[in-house]
Amino acid sequence: MIAIKNILVATDFGEASDSALSYGRELAGRFGATLHVLNVVENFYVTTFGAETYAAIVPEMQKELEDSARKRLEELLIDSDGSGPKTRPAVMTSGSPAYAIIDYAREYNIDLIVMGTHGRGALAHLMMGSVAERVVRLAPCPVLTVRHPEHEFVRPDTLAVTARA
Repeated sequence: MIAIKNILVATDFGEASDSALSYGRELAGRFGATLHVLNVVENFYVTTFGAETYAAIVPEMQKELEDSARKRLEELLIDSDGSGPKTRPAVMTSGSPAYAIIDYAREYNIDLIVMGTHGRGALAHLMMGSVAERVVRLAPCPVLTVRHPEHEFVRPDTLAVTARA
């Protein structure tokens, strides 16, 4: 039997990430696993000004980005009836989302990573790279990538659909 105790969903709050979260919730519920939901906030200081430059406003802007990400995670993970899996939201700051996801997976003994992918064309992929591809190549555990729109296999329970009819 497969023992999955910790599932990580990496989100950028986009549609593909929303689909990945649906898969992660369903899998965590089925396996009785803890669902970790991670958003990686870009390190504003490094990406905007470079390591050698300093601006007094940067720490304040970084804090606002992190606070905004925490608030969006809270809204995303509201479980009004308490029927969902145990959930642990997390926000990390990094210059590399892929490495932050991988580091989190190692630190928290993640058994499965679920993440959305945008499915860009070959040229866009070559020019920009892919966070999902890097995670797939370097992760310490299996990675399930979910494309939006995708072949949906997470469906509402038949009883719940019948009860509404």
